[in-house]
Amino acid sequence: MSDKNQRHQVIREIVAAKAVASQEELRRQLAKRGSEVTQSTLSRDLRELRLARIPDSHGRSRYAFLDGGADDEELAQLERMLPQLLTHVEGVQVLVVARTIKSGAQPVAEALDQLEWPDVAGTIAGDDTVLIICRSTEGRERVLKKLRAYLRA
Repeated sequence: MSDKNQRHQVIREIVAAKAVASQEELRRQLAKRGSEVTQSTLSRDLRELRLARIPDSHGRSRYAFLDGGADDEELAQLERMLPQLLTHVEGVQVLVVARTIKSGAQPVAEALDQLEWPDVAGTIAGDDTVLIICRSTEGRERVLKKLRAYLRA
């Protein structure tokens, strides 16, 4: 097993075992287990492992896996997360702009990507804004209707 694969395995174990709030905290945990990494290497690892910071039930952030191939329970969990993160949605032509709480855009974009709504061609996330590219104006209306339902939840 390569150093990278071993490091990825250790990251999985750490994140599964405890709530990790920051890259620095994760970097310290890795160092305790014998893996000294730079911030840029750790950032790349987090992207490759599809880890994102999401708000927890106490208003703090923690890293969570947003893996591909989500099963029904994972999809339900993603859908439960949307009302906690979304604050506003609006449509423009074939685009939807979704506003989120601070640091909520990445998990919302990932959730939408995992949910694989047929009207969504793709997403782009910033810190508190997600740009959702729809396949048509009719599709945009369907996406807006779904997202607005999450706002009322």
